[in-house]
Amino acid sequence: MNFLGLIISVGVFLLIGVFHPIVIKCEYYFSDRVWPVFLVGGIISILCSLMVDNTVGSALLGALGCSFLWSIGELKEQRQRVEKGWFPKNPNRKYD
Repeated sequence: MNFLGLIISVGVFLLIGVFHPIVIKCEYYFSDRVWPVFLVGGIISILCSLMVDNTVGSALLGALGCSFLWSIGELKEQRQRVEKGWFPKNPNRKYD
């Protein structure tokens, strides 16, 4: 039996689940201007995935990089959700 697909899919599922609250917290505390951190994290993760010989490790690093890059757009959308009142605004931060 080959469990690689199952292991990778569970890892990707967990990565997506972890990034959802990360995006919410980052927008709350830092605004969507923190996107360059996600860009650098995504690029580094994807480059590292190219250098790893292990199939599972490479796939999970690639998924991590894609999660970082996808989160850039989610940060912008999270800001819109806050403006619509779907999520709370940080009272200690000035909004544009």
